[in-house]
Amino acid sequence: MRRSVKASQIGQEKAKEAFKLSGKTKEYITGASGCSRPTLDKFFAGKNIDKKKFIAICGALKLEWKDIAELETSDQTQVQKKAIDELIEEIRASIKNSVEKECGTMRILDMTRPIELNDIYTKVNILEKIIGRRNPNFLDQLLKGPDLEDSNLEEFDRFGLNYIKQQRVLGLDAVNEYDKLMILGKPGVGKTTFLKYLAIQCNVGEFAATKIPIFMSLKRYAETENSPDLLTYIIKWFEDCKITNASEKLEIILTAGRGLILLDGLDEVREEDSERVIKNIENIYNYYDKNKFAVTCRIAAQEYTFTQFTEVEVADFDDEQIKNFVTSWFKIKQLPDYSKNFLEQIENNSTIKELANNPLLLTLLCLEFEDSGDFPSDRAELYARATNTLLRKWDDKRGIVYRQQVYKELTPKRKEGLLSQIAFKTFDKKQYFFKQRTIESYIGEYICNLPTAPKEQTKLDIDNQAVLKSIESQHGLLVERARGIYSFSHLTFQEYFTARKIANISNPNELETALNDLASHVTEKRWREVFLLTATLLEPADKLLLLMKQNIDTLLANEARLQEYLVWVRDKSNSLEADHKIAVIRQFYYSLSLNRALSLNRALERALSLNRALFLDRTLNRALSYSRSLSGFRALSGSYSLDRGLSLDRSLDRSIPKAIRNCLDKKLKEILEKLRKQLPDSNEDKDKKKQWWKNNGETWRKELTEAMIKYRNIGHEWNFNQEQIDLLNQYLTANQLLVNCLNSECYVNREVREEIEDSLFLPFTDLNYD
Repeated sequence: MRRSVKASQIGQEKAKEAFKLSGKTKEYITGASGCSRPTLDKFFAGKNIDKKKFIAICGALKLEWKDIAELETSDQTQVQKKAIDELIEEIRASIKNSVEKECGTMRILDMTRPIELNDIYTKVNILEKIIGRRNPNFLDQLLKGPDLEDSNLEEFDRFGLNYIKQQRVLGLDAVNEYDKLMILGKPGVGKTTFLKYLAIQCNVGEFAATKIPIFMSLKRYAETENSPDLLTYIIKWFEDCKITNASEKLEIILTAGRGLILLDGLDEVREEDSERVIKNIENIYNYYDKNKFAVTCRIAAQEYTFTQFTEVEVADFDDEQIKNFVTSWFKIKQLPDYSKNFLEQIENNSTIKELANNPLLLTLLCLEFEDSGDFPSDRAELYARATNTLLRKWDDKRGIVYRQQVYKELTPKRKEGLLSQIAFKTFDKKQYFFKQRTIESYIGEYICNLPTAPKEQTKLDIDNQAVLKSIESQHGLLVERARGIYSFSHLTFQEYFTARKIANISNPNELETALNDLASHVTEKRWREVFLLTATLLEPADKLLLLMKQNIDTLLANEARLQEYLVWVRDKSNSLEADHKIAVIRQFYYSLSLNRALSLNRALERALSLNRALFLDRTLNRALSYSRSLSGFRALSGSYSLDRGLSLDRSLDRSIPKAIRNCLDKKLKEILEKLRKQLPDSNEDKDKKKQWWKNNGETWRKELTEAMIKYRNIGHEWNFNQEQIDLLNQYLTANQLLVNCLNSECYVNREVREEIEDSLFLPFTDLNYD
């Protein structure tokens, strides 16, 4: 394919002057430009020559070829523009079927059939600042701590940097603004889908309406037989679309700058093809630089920088994008009610919601939810599928081959082992963000200790950085958050691989040590997910749960006043006749007297609904709490909100009649009826109500307290100090975690389960510890 260009009269003079000043010979210029002497003479004479050679000669003379070439007249331009517009419509019609076939549908993972791209497409957001190139000090400022590695997760949002506040722009706006765009992103973030959407929208005139979309898979191009140049490959596509005179028409389109050239998956090109493909991309954007170009590449796989391209990064999904995707998904599946349930469940489960900001993992979650209208109860299995998707399925289905030799030799099982070791070492040290040299050291240590590693191999012999970059680029499980600072892409994965590391210890002594260490963290909030996952992965989980129980019981063992409280909880619970597990009753009374909001599991909900005594005690306890607030210092001093006071007043008005209705003791019922009649009328003036509580509130409250203690053995003034309250809350939270483990998908022997359940919330003297 050729197009002639000639120098204008002024251009000829400039060229001759440049040649004279260069001091070079014509033989030198022909050699530097790769053209013949007759061609050079035609150039200086203002005659038409091949455009490529024209540009090369100008380059040898250090001239900008556009300043030398003869420009077309405005009349010619107008005629040509009209002809090109007509040509655009003709080509669009010819490539329509091909574009729709290549770009119009998506089918990934275990989808049983493809879905229309326009039906599922969710607007893409772009970050104009690459996350991994931020200054490391950025993380120190974010975590508000002087030491990066001592960041405390209990004071840090689970979503970490995935929801970092950074300026986002719509992907379409970015492509509009920049003519040459390198679109970077983690695996599964939606780079290919975005390019396909651009191609579809362009061909129907909804985006870049004056251009022709040219979508090319770089992997497919690179592996084409006989290794054609990129321009020849595009011509072949035109010809396959039945476009006559394809070469000439493509030349017209590209010369006029009417191409939207979308090159997908630079990271998917084999190492042996990489240099050739990059050179071809450079040639086409240098030669036809008036066109729009967009190239996609995984962020850590980028090995080459195109100097004229602006680099941006595809942002993770935010809440609105997640909602839009999920709504569209279940609408396509004709399960519209599922979307509401899905969104409610992830809102209540932060560990699952973390995964949803990656479109690929969100697709996996939708597929899982689609089966039953619920997520799998076995969270460890769900996370295993998610990691399997990133470690195996995603690249396997697209035929991507790893480049880095050391990493290529690691089996999927070894990769999981490596990630488990990194996760365990970092999580144990509270390192949620870690320095590159730290993680590279862990990589070298792991690979050197593999059975297949040569005996003479040391950590220094391994290209640890290349392995790290492979993990980041191929799977996205580790990501660079700032220059030289890494983390797991989701905290959920760090927790899952930490649990996997513990559960997979084969040596019994080492496993017992690891479980003892884990159990020592039973009161720490940041270990909660690790406990739940480890319990599920172990078979059986008996040892871990018994160690958790022992650590929980020793929390209050040396606190005499708190042991008295547990004795009261035991005795009060034993006094009830109930058809429920005694541990459920103990948990109820333990929480009741602490005024802790109960996490109502099914057993507790059932107990409250069926047992009038439990319902009565909760109602009385609430009434007592309301009266304390109404007669307390804050209400009298005026610092207590009047609206809040009235709300408590109304709540108390409802509580006492409820208690009377559920009271079986005649004497207590009489006392409650008398106390009810003493309360100010609900229609009473606000100021009079306030005055009544000021004058009578303390006496009224004391009478209610005395009745509750005498007839129900509740309402005692325990007067715990803050340290004791903190211990009691830790004890309750740890027991709730233990119960959650028991109620999870973990396997526990029946005898162990019964032993743990029967001894929950008992004083230490009732337990059989040596």
